[in-house]
Amino acid sequence: MAGNFVDYVKIYCKSGKGGKGSEHLHRDRLTSKGGPDGGDGGRGGHVVLRGNSQYWTLLHLKYRKHVKAVMGGDGSRGESTGKEGKTVFLDVPLGTVARDGETGEMLFEITENGEEKILRKGGRGGLGNVHFKSATFQTPRFAQPGEDGEEGWNILELKILADVGLVGFPNAGKSTLLSSLSAAKPEIADYPFTTLTPNLGIVPYRDYRSFVMADIPGIIEGASEGKGLGHRFLRHIERNSILLFMVPADEDDILGAYNILCSELKKYNPELLDKDRILAISKADMLDEELIAEMKDLLKKDLSEQIEPLFISSVSGYGIPELKDRIWKAIHAD
Repeated sequence: MAGNFVDYVKIYCKSGKGGKGSEHLHRDRLTSKGGPDGGDGGRGGHVVLRGNSQYWTLLHLKYRKHVKAVMGGDGSRGESTGKEGKTVFLDVPLGTVARDGETGEMLFEITENGEEKILRKGGRGGLGNVHFKSATFQTPRFAQPGEDGEEGWNILELKILADVGLVGFPNAGKSTLLSSLSAAKPEIADYPFTTLTPNLGIVPYRDYRSFVMADIPGIIEGASEGKGLGHRFLRHIERNSILLFMVPADEDDILGAYNILCSELKKYNPELLDKDRILAISKADMLDEELIAEMKDLLKKDLSEQIEPLFISSVSGYGIPELKDRIWKAIHAD
């Protein structure tokens, strides 16, 4: 399943050239030297990105390295305009960002189903000779050529859209939590970096309601500078409504681990820390109630922010109902 998830592609796109205008002069049985009647060339086809909520990966574009739209038709006699070139539509998942392949500049983002944005604009058709006729120039024998289309490399990046993004170091129990809360089946093992691609799960809540949770691959210290697959992982967090920080109960320095995670997010994009945050201490089944109460008091004293730590266990279910309540409240906060 992981091999089917593609969140980055680079494709060469070329829009259609505009058709050339016609230089035709009117001729018929009764007219041997008529005036200009050349029509305009048709517009070249665009290359367009279109949001499609049925897609969740860019896999279908991975091996499509070249995209070429059709050129516009030439103008003809009788002021007939040439046929417009056929536009190429590329369906992409919601949350897809388009960038210039040379400069890396962000062009636009697709966030809604059916939303269409032009990636490469088709060339305009040339004007026919009829447009150049004047009182002093009755018989122009020239017309405009069609405008060239646009071409070049473009980068498409996918940012996962979810209500909740799981943030934590490798092996913090994120995949285990997602699998216990939803029908998602991420790979789970007792070693770091089991998760190499984001996983999405729909978490059922009371009264047939639900929310979407994303298991983001584990962050490492230095991820904001691109260490490991840092930038690839971190960009998925940008599209989540709230962030659920997870630190395992057997971590030597829980507060230190949480602060490092916050620091990496801040270095990558300071606005990420404006999102609502929940801190969950996972693997709490290893602790007894007395130790949990003691650790909770210590953490609440040390946390400078108004964040109350929550102890959970995906294995025993400890604290899970409260976690879901807190997530739902944060998602739907005014």
